[in-house]
Amino acid sequence: MRLARVLTAGAEQYASVVEGPQGTAYALLSTDPFDSARPFRDACPPTGRLLGAHEVTLLPPVPATAKIVGIGRNYAGTETGSGEAPLFLKPHSALLAHGLPIVRPAFSDEIAFEAELAVVIGRTCRQVSRDEALSYVLGYTCANDVTARDAQRSDGQWTRAKGFDTSCPLGPWIVTGIDARDLAITARRNGTVVQQGRTSQMLLDIAGLIERVTAVMTLVPGDVLLTGTPVGAGALNLGDEIEVHIESVGTLSNPVVASPH
Repeated sequence: MRLARVLTAGAEQYASVVEGPQGTAYALLSTDPFDSARPFRDACPPTGRLLGAHEVTLLPPVPATAKIVGIGRNYAGTETGSGEAPLFLKPHSALLAHGLPIVRPAFSDEIAFEAELAVVIGRTCRQVSRDEALSYVLGYTCANDVTARDAQRSDGQWTRAKGFDTSCPLGPWIVTGIDARDLAITARRNGTVVQQGRTSQMLLDIAGLIERVTAVMTLVPGDVLLTGTPVGAGALNLGDEIEVHIESVGTLSNPVVASPH
């Protein structure tokens, strides 16, 4: 199933994404898939309303309050340095929907794309073993861990570099029920392939990442884990269009614009 969070007639709702003779449509759901009162992974009943793509605006597919946890240097061929790859946080204000512009912040002249598989948590988990980890996953989506490289080098930590507004494009929807252990990840800048990899190249796999993060902090429904980026992350310039495509998941696309301030 593909789950989208949409804005229609001024209201936010979840919908399942369906393909029909008229193209992509959205079947509105009567319940929130992240509602803690709903049994995990139970089907969300539809309302019976089917909307065309022109009738909805896509939002980031997770709750607006979602916690975003990332991991650095988690792919073969990237520099691992010494010790474990670092964990970091992005604020929920960094979330950006499919199609909306990445705004290069005024403090940076050098932002970069990082194409990533994102894991969406479906139920509360704390101190989870790797054997149990995948049972807490609702599904997967595409992410772009946009990073201000100059701030990353100068600050000594990653808060500004990875936490600025619009630095976490996510979407276009969540896909459930797939095996994410060996999916192709591709980034295209202005239509040209600029990054390629497979999720099987992760140094710490999805289950191991959930185990590691939940040893530190509690994850709740809707929280997002960014799983790292393959070799090939690169610069974004004003006017670029950057796409993140993940096999069996979809394509996330965003233009790049300057800060108005």
